[in-house]
Amino acid sequence: MGFKQQNIRLPAFQRGCHLVTSDIVREINPLLKGIHAGLCHIFIQHTSASLTINENADPDVRADMETFLSAVVPEGSKAPWVHSDEGPDDMPAHVKSSMFGASVSIPITRGRLALGTWQGIWLCEHRNAGGRRNLVVTVQGE
Repeated sequence: MGFKQQNIRLPAFQRGCHLVTSDIVREINPLLKGIHAGLCHIFIQHTSASLTINENADPDVRADMETFLSAVVPEGSKAPWVHSDEGPDDMPAHVKSSMFGASVSIPITRGRLALGTWQGIWLCEHRNAGGRRNLVVTVQGE
């Protein structure tokens, strides 16, 4: 059983939840070839954006998730945060990132990510201007 690793740089996205499954698969397809059974671990190297697996069909789900996050994690003058080194969306972005997490792990079956029919990989951008995001993808299998 071997390991392979690849870095991916995603373009900048506006604040919100974005379906990035096809972007990631396009980049790592060569790593997946020949793996009968394995595991794909995807890690984001940032503290103000996150990764999660959720609905891949209806974009309203992604919009509703951003609405939820904005309601649960306050921002602006009424927010209780002390840390604001990079602006008023900085600390709320860190909280949201911790809620979803910095990585996802997905089984690999016969050279493909074994996502369910309605599942996709989301990049959740929690900053108003977060910039490009770096991912480290590690594939293990045989």
